[in-house]
Amino acid sequence: MKHTGSSPLLAPVTWLRLFGSWSIVGLFTVFGSQWLGDSLNGTTATLAFLVLFITILAASFGVVREADHLAHQLGEPYGTLILTLSIVLIEVILIASVLLGPGDFPTIGRDSIYAVMMIILNLITGLCLIAGAARNGDQAFNRQGTRTYLSMIVLLTSMALILPNYTRTAGEFSTTQAIAISILTGLIYALFLSLQMGSRRHDYMQPHDTVPGAKNATPPPRDPQATRAMLIRSLVLIALILPIVLLAHDLAIVTDYGIAASGAPVAVGGVLIAIIVFTPESITAIKAAMNNEMQRAINLCLGAFVSTVGLTVPVVLLIGLISGKQVVMGISNTDMVLFLLTVMLSMLSFGGPRTSPIHGYMHLMVFAVFGLLLFYP
Repeated sequence: MKHTGSSPLLAPVTWLRLFGSWSIVGLFTVFGSQWLGDSLNGTTATLAFLVLFITILAASFGVVREADHLAHQLGEPYGTLILTLSIVLIEVILIASVLLGPGDFPTIGRDSIYAVMMIILNLITGLCLIAGAARNGDQAFNRQGTRTYLSMIVLLTSMALILPNYTRTAGEFSTTQAIAISILTGLIYALFLSLQMGSRRHDYMQPHDTVPGAKNATPPPRDPQATRAMLIRSLVLIALILPIVLLAHDLAIVTDYGIAASGAPVAVGGVLIAIIVFTPESITAIKAAMNNEMQRAINLCLGAFVSTVGLTVPVVLLIGLISGKQVVMGISNTDMVLFLLTVMLSMLSFGGPRTSPIHGYMHLMVFAVFGLLLFYP
């Protein structure tokens, strides 16, 4: 994509997002301690939450926009990986802010991972299957790469959310276990990424793109203008992530206050983080399915959840060890049933050579049950 004088590299909405997000950062840096201090009340908390929520969500859309441009320039799976890691980094920052905040939320890591699973693997996957079929009919995808994603999901999520229920301290890892699980999770995720970007890259491309010798082909020389555009977009992406980092702590304060004041389930905090973080990427995935790019949609959905577990679990466990705060990872028996349903249904949905919309409706049903049990356990 060449940049010309008639087509500005950065759209006006990008400049607006940068100006708006950094302006809010400035305001909360100067007045945040006064607004969110001991005098915090319901009205102030509501207004602050709306401002922070909209700002962080707008910045997240900006991150996705810039990462999406990089994705198209780099091709699969590199581009989608940049997009996914950018979004998951935001999630990890928000979870860390809640854990290190003034409140006591030992289950925020578990709740966030579980909520992301239900939203990404059921709601968004279901919508992708339905929307993609409505426009393009049954869609082809790369079964080998999809099976690898699902295998990683079964392994990492079972280790993180189910295994703790059967340790000596039910629901938690001991210090030694937490260190070992963090290292093992980080290692297997790093190995997965190295293969995804290296010798197994062809497993994550559309089937018609995987031609003999393509994975060993030498990429064409990069256009200097394209390289310059990538550098600028990368800097803008960082400039949009930083406000999210700086505002995450303030959002955690008003979220804690709102959950306590309203008597809402503690798990709502994890759902809120998942919504903030993955709404922009979810829209991108649905658009990809409608454009007959089902493999890209799968890379975004399944890849996002693999990255979520692979990065969030080590960070949450290490924060717990360093800060001395309690970290509960084990999910309830009810959640375990929905976890198993989601995994088995995902395996069946992507078990054949092409997708089917009926599986999409099944995924939506599981998500509806998740929402029901969240408020009526």
